[in-house]
Amino acid sequence: MSRTPWMLNQLPVGMVSDDFFTRFVSIFQEEADTLLAHGDNLPHLADPTVAPLAMVRWMADWIGLDGIDPGLPDGTQRRLVTTAARTLRRRGTPGALQGFLELFSGGPAEVDDGGGVWREGEAPADHAWVVMRVASTGGLPDADFVALIADYVPAHVRAELWVDERQIWPQPGDDERSRRG
Repeated sequence: MSRTPWMLNQLPVGMVSDDFFTRFVSIFQEEADTLLAHGDNLPHLADPTVAPLAMVRWMADWIGLDGIDPGLPDGTQRRLVTTAARTLRRRGTPGALQGFLELFSGGPAEVDDGGGVWREGEAPADHAWVVMRVASTGGLPDADFVALIADYVPAHVRAELWVDERQIWPQPGDDERSRRG
């Protein structure tokens, strides 16, 4: 119970003299004291640079970045959420895709695409494609890296993902469904 019975002090004297009512109101005061004690931290709960790590991983789920490994270093978990959140508003663009690839591969990425702006009737027949190149998968197994990136590429776009000199997505012989990860 709080040291100062601030909630009880606001009640009429007749109510405070009842033992049951005093204990009942004290329960609410104890809960309110907890909320007040942590109220100053509320703005920081959604800041991935200072929020508790459990909250950081929960924020990752909010932005579609499922399953951040709690075994990763604290700074890495925070960087993943911060960078993924920044690229989210540009999701589907070559720049955002490059940033996302660099975040998870841990190195530079190259993104070539067929997108653009053309005058009416001047668009090429095949413009929904993207070719991505990275030096590594950043320690992720190929399949996990492909699944992560496939979720980030627009659904209508034909994509290729190269790691070093190996094409890991789509694999030669994959049908159209497996091209999407």
